[in-house]
Amino acid sequence: MITLNVNGTDHSLDIDPDMPLLYALRNYLQLNGAKYGCGLGQCGACTVMVEGKPVFSCLLPSGAATGRAVKTVEGLGSADKPGPLQQAFIDNQAAQCGYCIAGMIMRAQALIDTVAAPTDEQIRTHMAPNLCRCGTHLRIFAAIKATLAARVNP
Repeated sequence: MITLNVNGTDHSLDIDPDMPLLYALRNYLQLNGAKYGCGLGQCGACTVMVEGKPVFSCLLPSGAATGRAVKTVEGLGSADKPGPLQQAFIDNQAAQCGYCIAGMIMRAQALIDTVAAPTDEQIRTHMAPNLCRCGTHLRIFAAIKATLAARVNP
């Protein structure tokens, strides 16, 4: 039995602590934002935040997340009330197929939460581990910049 704190709520799960966090989130908590992409930590579709840092949930054993705050895209907002970054992704039409978007949003949110005014180069470097096979990187970049601008000029 392990306890995961996901999006501010504790969940006791009777699972193998070696189970990848991605499977615990999707199969036991029905949080399906994070996607299985490659299973090797090379695409970023499964990105969530653990203690405010972006991690590939396909590689992190659930037991390693015990006692640490886990945040998924579902913890940022909802379809009815998206969070600011989620809304910027919508406004900038940053999603093509949508498969990578939850991971992109979580990686971007981690940057926005920790760096007040990242440079364009910092944004590009920070976002590099996550892949978008549809090629919407420029729209994703625009959504991040829009979120940062709105924070400065509400």
